[in-house]
Amino acid sequence: MHLFRRFRKGVVAGTFSFLHKGHKELLRTALTNSEKLIICITTDEFAKRLNKKHPIESFDERVKNLISFIKKEGNLSSIEIYPLNDIYGIAIKDPQIEVLFVSEETFPRALEVSKKRVELGMKPLYIWAISMVLAENGKPISSTRIWKKEIDKEGRRIKLK
Repeated sequence: MHLFRRFRKGVVAGTFSFLHKGHKELLRTALTNSEKLIICITTDEFAKRLNKKHPIESFDERVKNLISFIKKEGNLSSIEIYPLNDIYGIAIKDPQIEVLFVSEETFPRALEVSKKRVELGMKPLYIWAISMVLAENGKPISSTRIWKKEIDKEGRRIKLK
């Protein structure tokens, strides 16, 4: 449980392939709690190096889907989108960033990013981790499960004919 605080500048990063309910919850949290939000999207090249367990939509497709979602949610002028080529991205370059929004699954990586900032002489990041969003069967929603056609993007079980 977090006390309400709106940060001046936040960052959220991810591959955001098969944009699903879990991604949307993370993005809503980041949008609601940041005056300015930087969204870093994994490039196609970096995604390949991450050895994902499922195919990845193209970078352009992922950006298009993300912008479409954010338009429905609110103010596009409060965001900036950057390509992400490594785990650190802009978070270790911009000392004005105050908070990194992550899922509990990526919390350890967020700690690495914050540690690197400190090594570079910047303030550590506040790390705001959200719980994994669960599908109707109680297991986390993931792009891999969607790709395997176990669930849809809202976490509903897919019934095979």
